[in-house]
Amino acid sequence: MDKETFRYYGHEFIDWVADYFEEVEQYPVRSPVRPGEIKAALPDRPPLAGEPMETIFEDFREVIMPGITHWQHPGWFAYFPANNSPESVLAELLTAGLGAQCMIWQTSPAATELEEVVMRWLGRMLGLPEGTSGVIQDTASTATLCALLSAREKATGFEANLTGLDRPLCVYTSEEGHSSIDKAVKIAGYGIESLRHIPTDDDFAMIPEELEKAIENDRAEGLEPACVIGTLGTTSSTAVDPLPEIGAICSRYGLWFHVDAAFGGTAALLDEKKDLLTGAEYFDSFVVNPHKWMLTNFDCSAYFVKDEEALIRTFEIHPEYLKTGLDAQVKNFRDWGIQLGRRFRALKLWFVIRSYGVEGLRDMIREHIRLASLFRQWVEEDSRFEVMAPVQFSLVCFRLKIEGADEEKLARLNAELLEKVNRSGRVFMTHTSLKGRYAIRMAIGQRATEERHVREAWDLLTQTAARLLQP
Repeated sequence: MDKETFRYYGHEFIDWVADYFEEVEQYPVRSPVRPGEIKAALPDRPPLAGEPMETIFEDFREVIMPGITHWQHPGWFAYFPANNSPESVLAELLTAGLGAQCMIWQTSPAATELEEVVMRWLGRMLGLPEGTSGVIQDTASTATLCALLSAREKATGFEANLTGLDRPLCVYTSEEGHSSIDKAVKIAGYGIESLRHIPTDDDFAMIPEELEKAIENDRAEGLEPACVIGTLGTTSSTAVDPLPEIGAICSRYGLWFHVDAAFGGTAALLDEKKDLLTGAEYFDSFVVNPHKWMLTNFDCSAYFVKDEEALIRTFEIHPEYLKTGLDAQVKNFRDWGIQLGRRFRALKLWFVIRSYGVEGLRDMIREHIRLASLFRQWVEEDSRFEVMAPVQFSLVCFRLKIEGADEEKLARLNAELLEKVNRSGRVFMTHTSLKGRYAIRMAIGQRATEERHVREAWDLLTQTAARLLQP
């Protein structure tokens, strides 16, 4: 493709994306295609000769777009948001155009040094202790794996990297901990049988006394506790574990304390939510995802550590072909995580923070929290529904209820309600299970969501519920 053709289609694609931002509300939020439908519309074999970009773009519009679920739709209330913003998309375009591989300082000094600056900014914005070091990972799952590997090395005096794990090490998280913890425990060599899921209280937060009991039981059995993972905003209900109490236990027993704040941590940008990070002096590592609730398109996960040397010692490599004469003076982020190759993710986060400013980000978060509070109020005022968990941020867990119905019947009823509402194409919500009870999750956090979209979701729910409850 020559420069002029690139320029032409570059303008075409930017125009299309700009229109998409404006028109995304016209699409059904959840793709309506059936399994196999997209594959059936595509040829079995690649073309022998190159095809014109116009044909490729047309197939994108006609074949691919019907199979897209629209995460940027203002009626997106499923899972958690995966926000983007025009500023972030433009930065991603520059990143793709540069095509830089940012594994060490020498391969792009600006990428390394901007990441250092942006992560220092973000740490201060959140209120993390001074001296905390940060690095951008792809996802919170990877950050959690990094934390578990660092904890493993600390517990074994950095011997596991040399000789392998020669004894059981125990990991603790709540029964509401994210599934990526289970996966990371397996990958890091602890073994899934070494993971302890600690009971939670009525608010779905870890019970510190149960954690300490589990640690003592393992020690009495001759096992070695190594790591505790607390959660600031669980996936099911955004429960917040009592981090200061858990941190004190970790300090007392010498355990690595990692905090998963992938979604909820962003709320710490607010002055009125700074108490979320009470106990941060105990954190050995902490992760928050700007690609969830901070307008930075996927993927961008901010991972912070108290002791950067422990992280580097866990991951560092020194092949001859990567050595430079400047290594002692700079940071080489290849040694701060699993990947050798690294994308220039800091650029889009820098664009977002500078474009919106801290106050602009705070305004968005406050508005989403307000909308969730409003939705909770509507649920509480309607006797047919009930709130299922405390509303900590912008997620409301609720369900339709029937007096005297057992949990199995309620689960079927709410699953039918959820599917009928989602089938409308106007909204998309998902469900969870809270101590065995089916709950619908209303996750408010999409950049374009306004009160009218939340109202539309509630109207859909109540109208559908009325039809389902008809005798």
